[in-house]
Amino acid sequence: MPRMVSKDKMILISMHLPKEMLQELDELVKQGRFPSRSEAIRIAVRDLIIKESGLKQRELELQQILIPGR
Repeated sequence: MPRMVSKDKMILISMHLPKEMLQELDELVKQGRFPSRSEAIRIAVRDLIIKESGLKQRELELQQILIPGR
């Protein structure tokens, strides 16, 4: 299956998660709630930015960054 390519360049980061948190994340992906770990993490980061900034305009901009289909 070909990978979807975003018009915005994505930058690879690495991070550490507790094993239990990763298992829960994988379960959400397995249930079909998210297409991948990466997409779930992108959504979580987007939501955190929106919550912490409280800016509605930024929310609209961040919605455009997500891969279509979510």
